[in-house]
Amino acid sequence: MSTTYKDFVPGQKTESETTNFSENKKGIENHRQAALHNESAAKFHREAAKYHEDGNHEKAYKCSLIAHGHQAFANEMVNEDLKHHVLNVS
Repeated sequence: MSTTYKDFVPGQKTESETTNFSENKKGIENHRQAALHNESAAKFHREAAKYHEDGNHEKAYKCSLIAHGHQAFANEMVNEDLKHHVLNVS
């Protein structure tokens, strides 16, 4: 299927291409941020396990809370990406 554009200039990005590029960059950044938060959450979960083994339950609790916060941020990033996919289905 061929589409012709009025006032098309070769090499110039169309509005939809520019929007798709912008949305793609947002999606990439959301995935990167989600990965960073998941990695931080894993780090704090490992620390919490270590503190539990040592019997230091207060520090384990604090690490668990921090890990939970990172997981919440990671989930936010994933949900944001899903919204973009749902809203931009063509």
